[in-house]
Amino acid sequence: MNTVPFSHLLILAGTLFALGLLGLLARRNVLFMLMSIEIMLNAAGLAFVAGGARWGQADGQAMFIFILTMAAAEVSVGLALILQVYRHFKTVDADAAGTMRG
Repeated sequence: MNTVPFSHLLILAGTLFALGLLGLLARRNVLFMLMSIEIMLNAAGLAFVAGGARWGQADGQAMFIFILTMAAAEVSVGLALILQVYRHFKTVDADAAGTMRG
């Protein structure tokens, strides 16, 4: 059975992370920013799983489970914040939320 080379997995993880970072910096919609963070978390998870498979350790899979748990918590808190921002400002634009003070 053919396996994917380790370097290709790291290149894919790096590309996904860069795309997520670009989306996070370029977008002003809070929902798209949340999705970009998810892409970055999945890229980190891919790198952990690839590293774990490369060295034959289960640590990468354990870290990926931790990342999945953290991503689920991040999404639940993020969506709750987005709903509150939308209720208050009637938009999900991040610039509108910049007017909040104290």
